[in-house]
Amino acid sequence: MSTSSRLLSLLSLLQTRRDWPGTLLATRLKISDRTVRRDIDRLREMGYSIQTTMGPDGGYRLDAGSELPPLLFDDEQVLAVAIALQTAPAMGAGIEEAAIRALGTIRQVIPSRLRHRLDALKVTAIGPSADGVPRNISLDILVVLANTIRDRQTLRFDYAHVGATITVDPGPAPPRRVEPYHLFTARGRWYLMGWDLGRDDWRLFRVDRIQPRTPPGPRFTPRTLPGGDLRDFVSARFKGSSANQWPCTGTVILHLPADRVLPFAGDGTVTAIDGHTCSLEAGAWSWAALAASIGRFDAPMEVVGPPELASAFAILAERFATTSQSAPA
Repeated sequence: MSTSSRLLSLLSLLQTRRDWPGTLLATRLKISDRTVRRDIDRLREMGYSIQTTMGPDGGYRLDAGSELPPLLFDDEQVLAVAIALQTAPAMGAGIEEAAIRALGTIRQVIPSRLRHRLDALKVTAIGPSADGVPRNISLDILVVLANTIRDRQTLRFDYAHVGATITVDPGPAPPRRVEPYHLFTARGRWYLMGWDLGRDDWRLFRVDRIQPRTPPGPRFTPRTLPGGDLRDFVSARFKGSSANQWPCTGTVILHLPADRVLPFAGDGTVTAIDGHTCSLEAGAWSWAALAASIGRFDAPMEVVGPPELASAFAILAERFATTSQSAPA
């Protein structure tokens, strides 16, 4: 092993755990303890902060330094960083340009085998995630889905329906046959959007419920997305409408300060009236759902309009009163 290769291997090992006994490093790299000490000194000269640990085994620890030195990533780490950079715009932290430049830097230096996988992982973040960072997703499955999108191959997969919501197509029994269109994240989950050949329509599928089958199906010619805008189309599907707007919208006056309502208003519009009241314009897929959603603020309110919203409150009030009367004493 050349000196350069040995240094890279040593650095890779130091990044995988906090403390490394010197004898264990020597064994892993098949070199002498003296060579380990020399290589540690070389890494220190290059800017890496490596502390010597005391004890019977005597070893080394890679610590944070005053400047960021070159880093080493394995294949999965590279892909994970690339996914995170692509979803950075949804954070709304003003780091979009820096994320794009960082992604370009990574792509320029990674080997071709990884570049092909990275280019296939085109991910879009649809709005901020209220439920946290998407998780519990197999990177291998993401890569499989991304490859079928890139190669324009029909995807065959089993799909679990446990706990499905109205935003996810319940669909017939598996296997499903879908022309995959795009991967995106929304509301703390990963989704695949594609043309369902069995339903003859666009569908959204939660990635954590997808189990791809092999081999994939035949190639296809990509269809034109209605409206041409992915974010508008997906947002409309989540709202249960053909346009990117709620089927039912209304306005109420809440006897709460605007700053107490705003964090929980979702995509609604909050306008301060004075220090104690505000107006809330919001939407939902039904009038009853909208009334119930507004009711969660647990405060006195007046309906500004429309009449359908006021009627929905009356229906819910009667329903809740009946429910309370039927409850056991």
